[in-house]
Amino acid sequence: MLATFGAALTVFVAAVAAMLAMRWADHQLRATPLTAPERVPFTGGGEPEYHAWSRYHARYYVMALLFLAFDMEMVYMYPWAVVFAREGMVAFVEMGMFLTILLLGILYAWRERGLEWA
Repeated sequence: MLATFGAALTVFVAAVAAMLAMRWADHQLRATPLTAPERVPFTGGGEPEYHAWSRYHARYYVMALLFLAFDMEMVYMYPWAVVFAREGMVAFVEMGMFLTILLLGILYAWRERGLEWA
């Protein structure tokens, strides 16, 4: 059973070793430590205008969910395209049902004005 995970363990050990080697090289090659403005994680060292944990409007979450719906559609359509030639009409009907469910979700979001940005 250990042989099954041997390749994954090898890749993990190599990744950890590479990370440690890069951290060591960065520590050795850096002439001076970073100043406080250089350690700020955004806007290239400038002062941030607002806090990183500020809240977003709910419509951004709706857009994100719609994006995930379309993204999942593509994730399922690629393998379906491979199986479609072998399965025939059954696969066609199943994909039709899947797309119908997604279309109903999009129509609902449209009716509830979830697709309007402003």
